[in-house]
Amino acid sequence: MKEMSKTTNTLRIKLLPQLAWKGIVSNGNVYYPYLAAGIFSVFTYFVFASILQNDISAMFPKKEYAWIMLALGKYLLSIILLLFLIYANGFLVKRRRKEFGLYHILGLEKKHIGAMMFLESLLLYVGALTGGIIFGLVLSKLLFLLLLRVCRMPMDLQFVFEPVAFKQTIVYFGVVYLINYVDSLWQVGKSRPVELMSGSRKGEKEPKFLWLYALLGMAALGFGYYCSITSQVDSMIFINFFRAVFFVVIGTYLLFTSGSIAFLKWMKTRKRTYYKPKNFITVSGMLYRMKKSAASLSNICIFSTMALITLICTLSLWIGMDGCMHFTYPYDMTMSYREEKVSLSDIMHKINELEEKYDLTAQRVDVYDKVELHVKKTENRFSIQDGEDHAEEYVIDILTQDDYNSVQDSSLRLAEDEAIIFCSGRDFGYDTIDLFGKKFRVQEEIKEFFPSPKAEGNTYQARYMMAVKDKQVRDVCVRAWCEAVGVEDIDGFLQSDEIQRVMLLLEGNDEKKAAFLDEFGEWGQSQPGFTSLLSGVERRENDRIMYGSLLFVGILFGMIFFMCLILIMYYKQITEGYEDRDNFGIMQKVGMSDQEIHGTVHRQILMVFGLPLAGALLHTMAGMFMVKGLFAVISFFDMKIFIGSIAGVSALFVAVYGASYLFTAKTYYRIVKQV
Repeated sequence: MKEMSKTTNTLRIKLLPQLAWKGIVSNGNVYYPYLAAGIFSVFTYFVFASILQNDISAMFPKKEYAWIMLALGKYLLSIILLLFLIYANGFLVKRRRKEFGLYHILGLEKKHIGAMMFLESLLLYVGALTGGIIFGLVLSKLLFLLLLRVCRMPMDLQFVFEPVAFKQTIVYFGVVYLINYVDSLWQVGKSRPVELMSGSRKGEKEPKFLWLYALLGMAALGFGYYCSITSQVDSMIFINFFRAVFFVVIGTYLLFTSGSIAFLKWMKTRKRTYYKPKNFITVSGMLYRMKKSAASLSNICIFSTMALITLICTLSLWIGMDGCMHFTYPYDMTMSYREEKVSLSDIMHKINELEEKYDLTAQRVDVYDKVELHVKKTENRFSIQDGEDHAEEYVIDILTQDDYNSVQDSSLRLAEDEAIIFCSGRDFGYDTIDLFGKKFRVQEEIKEFFPSPKAEGNTYQARYMMAVKDKQVRDVCVRAWCEAVGVEDIDGFLQSDEIQRVMLLLEGNDEKKAAFLDEFGEWGQSQPGFTSLLSGVERRENDRIMYGSLLFVGILFGMIFFMCLILIMYYKQITEGYEDRDNFGIMQKVGMSDQEIHGTVHRQILMVFGLPLAGALLHTMAGMFMVKGLFAVISFFDMKIFIGSIAGVSALFVAVYGASYLFTAKTYYRIVKQV
């Protein structure tokens, strides 16, 4: 007897690898997409790990920006992939519960089923790891070149695969697949054979407090939209961003899980509509499984929104990156001097010398004096900052008439009570200026002032420029500010606070500019009174690397979100197709035609696909108000590019989403017809 038992166990153990392989192959319609998703996940993670391990600090100038963006991207990617693969693994277990129950009834113990599941997980892990790393080895260099391209870096940098990248990828996905195996083992182990045999056909309970949760969902979604639409570009914008995201996610989940059921129950009360054969089957079927579907639908909606917003931001930033950088740093170099000034003739002599040496031309050389005052604006009145509300705080640069004419190449003439005003953001919009009690009549509000490019949406970094008749009038303004602030040595402040600006813009490539500006900067720093130097070329290069790295991360994340979206939609319809097959078989037996079945399938899938898409488009449109504000922080104000990107990405997304709908509808109908 013992020998027979031992022989039986041996046969079972030998049979397990075959069952594991057969289990994957025979359920290929759910396992192959899961394997493909695993391969793509490994590939993406391996790309991030490989680039991060290629000693970016040695290859990239001002590399810390790229490294931070990529490291943050890898961290977020680790979280997203873990949650997504756990979520996808739940579909596999759900699909095979009946099969596991049958194995148990035929004589396999749960420990043998657990061993078989381990072998399946091991095969999937090895397959995903092998495929992902092979694709990574083939395509990582190409993606590295893409990173260099979007950062506009030299294309001859070497890419070397480091063993650490392989180790990190192997360990990370080993942990992910181990977690999935333990989760699968727990789901099967805690269920009795009869529960496994029933598969996933167990009825779902209706959520308690249905209408309360539906109303809370509407309130949460409305508040999330409100936070996004009314957000201002201030110190709270990032807090408001996360607040809006949180409430939109909560509202989406509650509306899909409770609001959808409440709506379907309301549809049942409309007798004339509900008791038509087409509507009866559609509404009844959706109501039966809506709680089960709702989680998937809300995830599809959220992933769709994430994909849309990521792609819109990526495309907008890619097209408008140069505009962002030149808005923030319009000059190639800016130097400041206090107390002592550099003569214009000395400046021009040095520039002419360097033009000949480096074969470059100075497009603009602007030299002028100004006084910077930190002020608070209330309508047409400028007053001192109170340290509490920063929403209307600005810097105002006060120039004399002669300096303004020099910069603008104009022939302005002002009276003592007149001024010219300019704002790099929203127009000032008043006929008079009250500057600490000193009244000025606005002769003109100009729309262009080269040192400060203008954008109506620039509310975060906007500056004012005000030109007055002469130095005496300017000193009167400064004295009024000093008295309001409480400066004791006003005469000393007047002498020390005047700033001479030397601003230079060159024509030519950045490499020649860098050599020119290095030498000019060294000369400028050696002059008496020097206080600061800002290299627009260097700052633009830093921003280019930072934005380029952000673009690279955005491209890969957009691909990840779209992969998650497609796989969730596919699994959802496959699962529901098998669940509905028997139901539609009964409908055929009671006389329902193929045309009626097809129409019912079409309406159900259209509802399943249409609701998340409509929600995602609404979420995206509401989110664009906040994205616009976040773009203002990085000086992106080109609304034509922004609106064009929204329209283009949304149209493309709807088209791809629609193609997925058509494919899934055919798959669903094919499964349902197998009765």
